[in-house]
Amino acid sequence: MKFEVSSLLTKDRKIIEGPLLISPKRFEDPRGFFLEEWNEVEWIKLLKENGQNYHKFVQDNLSKSTQGVLRGLHFQINPYPQSKLVRCISGKIFDVAVDLRKHSPTFGQWISANLSSENLNQLWIPDGFAHGFLTLSDIASVQYKVTNYWSKECEKSLIWNDKEVDIDWPFEPNEKYKIKLSKKDEEASTFNEISKLNFF
Repeated sequence: MKFEVSSLLTKDRKIIEGPLLISPKRFEDPRGFFLEEWNEVEWIKLLKENGQNYHKFVQDNLSKSTQGVLRGLHFQINPYPQSKLVRCISGKIFDVAVDLRKHSPTFGQWISANLSSENLNQLWIPDGFAHGFLTLSDIASVQYKVTNYWSKECEKSLIWNDKEVDIDWPFEPNEKYKIKLSKKDEEASTFNEISKLNFF
């Protein structure tokens, strides 16, 4: 196997079914290293072994952010739900996924992972989750593969500091370290508002 796979735990030490932390295997020598970032045959096998269906990736996205930029928490609803495979190709981010599947025993709970150009880990986030990240390094570039095209009508956002979800973001806001949000993310919905709707 060219990847090591592990599940992630919530703050209450529960496993959330779906998201997976993926560590590609490195082949190192004095020159540096080589790894396969993604392989369709291995990917189909990986999903099957973890009880998930294969959905073809249709688009690759790239974002560049400065320290303190928080993007999210974004998700798309039917008929264009998106699953994502996220990795950080430069710098470091705190990556988060929130379970929005009403039938799930972990509905409203979240998992996180530090993704960086050093650890080269990837986070698989199936549809039914809100996704966002906080830039920890001076600059970070984040690349992600998605299983559906962007849809303005289907895109939704969960507010990053929702009190019910209660994400433990790894920072203390102060004069030197301020969160930078887009206008859309500043006006995102609360978990209470989202939970009243049947998105997934």
